[in-house]
Amino acid sequence: QAQLVESGGGLVQPGGSLRLSCEASRTIAISETLAWYRQAPGKQREFVAGIYSGGSTNYADSARGRFTISRHKTRGAIFLQMNNLKPDDAAVYYCHAPRFGLWGQGTQVTVSS
Repeated sequence: QAQLVESGGGLVQPGGSLRLSCEASRTIAISETLAWYRQAPGKQREFVAGIYSGGSTNYADSARGRFTISRHKTRGAIFLQMNNLKPDDAAVYYCHAPRFGLWGQGTQVTVSS
């Protein structure tokens, strides 16, 4: 059964960094298109970054220049390196496999001094 499991969230001060991980089950190909979304309280879930089967990447304007999405070379995992975090980045971050219509359970990111 296809599955996505996120980890790496936590509490960080403004300006700090976090690295999120998303481990995909073996039923999901290493090169599968995967993406990160986030949802803050009272707001809609929004796209953050995506990495595509051909290797290209895409970012929301709010993430570009501060966040970097990457994938593991030998297993189905993707990462989101988040630098210079701001209070507006606080949210539950979800991993998403569009072709499978699959979402992970989410990992909480809190940005506060």
